[in-house]
Amino acid sequence: MAAMLEFRTQGFNSYAVKYSPYYDNKIAVATAANFGIVGNGRAFVLNLTNQGTVEVEKTFDTNDAQYDVAWSEINERQLVVACGDGSVKLYDAGLEPGFPVMNFHEHKRETFSVAWNPVTKDTFASSSWDGTVKIWSPTRTESIMTLPIGSCAYSASFCPSNPAIISAVASDSQLRIFDLRTPVSAKYHLTASIPVHASPPGLPGHFPSLGPSEVLTHDWNKYNQSLVATGGVDKLVRTFDVRNSNGGPVSLLEGHGYAVRRVAWSPHESDVLISASYDMSVRVWTDGTRYQPDPTMPVLRGKQLGVMNRHTEFSTGVDWCLFGQGWVASVGWDERVLLWDASPFLRNR
Repeated sequence: MAAMLEFRTQGFNSYAVKYSPYYDNKIAVATAANFGIVGNGRAFVLNLTNQGTVEVEKTFDTNDAQYDVAWSEINERQLVVACGDGSVKLYDAGLEPGFPVMNFHEHKRETFSVAWNPVTKDTFASSSWDGTVKIWSPTRTESIMTLPIGSCAYSASFCPSNPAIISAVASDSQLRIFDLRTPVSAKYHLTASIPVHASPPGLPGHFPSLGPSEVLTHDWNKYNQSLVATGGVDKLVRTFDVRNSNGGPVSLLEGHGYAVRRVAWSPHESDVLISASYDMSVRVWTDGTRYQPDPTMPVLRGKQLGVMNRHTEFSTGVDWCLFGQGWVASVGWDERVLLWDASPFLRNR
């Protein structure tokens, strides 16, 4: 693992980090005072300089905690943050002073995730503890659509190749897939509800004990539009083929000691993903699809390629840079943003 750059979000505990889709030297970080329990939040826009330092370009303060951040796909200066008061705020780093350009406030409880549509680029989604996912346009304050989840929706995401397909994971241990092309009368566009902790067919005895627990995070594979990775309270990372809702997981990745808080597929390698956990570690994996499958096993066993354990509190966010292969940003409750190169781990495949 190559040498790190580090930045301190003094007085604020980080929840999420995202690389800019436009620049290889710009990241956004969503943070909260007092670990997000009480107090305000602050979004940081950070620049990586040619001198090897990290500088603050802009900060945006909110009255409540910030739990997630997403860059706009249509304006290189803009980003949205998910707030503890149920709002989503759109900011523009090119404007003074740092007030939101737009404020979206329909969620009745904490907004826990935001994700921008990477295909049509004209909408974004938010998920909330109020049990809903909402789809928004950055040009209007009223939501375009509300998708019912029914339990605490921790994470929502758009399929990277189909703008009509939206996914969500929740506290009820389900991965839901919505297709907006279907009639709204048909289960509010719900096309699949995958039980993340269901036992795969032909489960061998040495497979870990499975039982429903909260799913906190998920991400779509950038090279296989049917493959989704999930992580949650039971410490495991799983991958699923969303076309086979009853087939159980494709791959199982074991190694974390506590809940998995964030997963992200590599934008450069189809089999590589990264995870951040409450065990304070960030781990790099291959999902096992590169290897010859064991015909006696119903599930592929992923392989841990490396671990970064420089965080000293819960590791809560991680993201890959689109431009530099292996470049990673991770954040945690230790008020630290770490920027590092995971490329040496990838050689272990």
